[in-house]
Amino acid sequence: MAKDPYTVLGVHKSADQDTIRKAYRALAKQHHPDRNPGDNSAEDKFKAASAAFEIIGDKDKRARYDRGEIDADGNERAFAGRSYGSGPGAGGDGFRAGAYGQPGGGQSRTYRSTGGGGFEDISDIFSEMFGGAAARGSASQQGRDVRYRMEVDFLEAARGNRKRVTMPDGRTLDINIPEGLRDGQSLRLRGQGEPGMNGGEPGDVYVDISVKPHRFFRLEGDTVTLEVPVTLSEAVLGGKITIPTVHGEVSIAVPRGASSGTALRLRGKGLKNAKTGTHGDQIARLRIVLPDKPDEALEEFARTWDGDREDDPRSRLKL
Repeated sequence: MAKDPYTVLGVHKSADQDTIRKAYRALAKQHHPDRNPGDNSAEDKFKAASAAFEIIGDKDKRARYDRGEIDADGNERAFAGRSYGSGPGAGGDGFRAGAYGQPGGGQSRTYRSTGGGGFEDISDIFSEMFGGAAARGSASQQGRDVRYRMEVDFLEAARGNRKRVTMPDGRTLDINIPEGLRDGQSLRLRGQGEPGMNGGEPGDVYVDISVKPHRFFRLEGDTVTLEVPVTLSEAVLGGKITIPTVHGEVSIAVPRGASSGTALRLRGKGLKNAKTGTHGDQIARLRIVLPDKPDEALEEFARTWDGDREDDPRSRLKL
């Protein structure tokens, strides 16, 4: 957990907003990575100051922190994006972590942010530190790109959805989650980054996607695999059963004499491939389950039936 933001910025808890802002600007200028190349300690202090200012540099967040509603990292159980659209599991977690700054035509660096109004202030500092020549020459400069991480549910990514999220600067954006989105992919929101200088174009927002694992679906490329429990009678006699897919429930036929490990392929029930536009398959892998409680009739049948068997199920294991 981050340190107390008042301690990080070196201000008293009764300090006014102007004092907090001045303290932050001084620390940010002193420890900025571009002024201290290769100095990890300075970069850590810069990140800590930025994170602290994100909390107490905003009046509302400062009040909530003082009341104990959020911690020094800005974590609060209510900090979430609101999802809407098709598909269950649409409740999202919103933006979770850092922002990355990238001046137009410049070097990309990584900086952490937990929300609030600090991006505007960091831009002001960059303008003072690096933008003097451009300002004097009235040269336009593209706004900085901003990067976030966002966590989405497995089904939300598989089916596609629209997600409304709150940006650290207070704006709300509607993000289109395309069907078949994968863990580690990024979404680009053109023109939604920081504003440009001297008439320059705004930067972009890049959203790095983290997909939550599902409790029983597993993904292998475009193929979804599912372990399907079946009873002993279903395996011996066969029959129709209903199972879930990422697109909804379907009915499948269990073949007579099925064994644990029998794989049934459901074509087109996997994830959409963005390049080809086609869907992968779903593999339903059967697993025979016995009753939880002892069954005397079943045990008696097994003793009688096993005595008539001639084949050895482990014959292939012999060396």
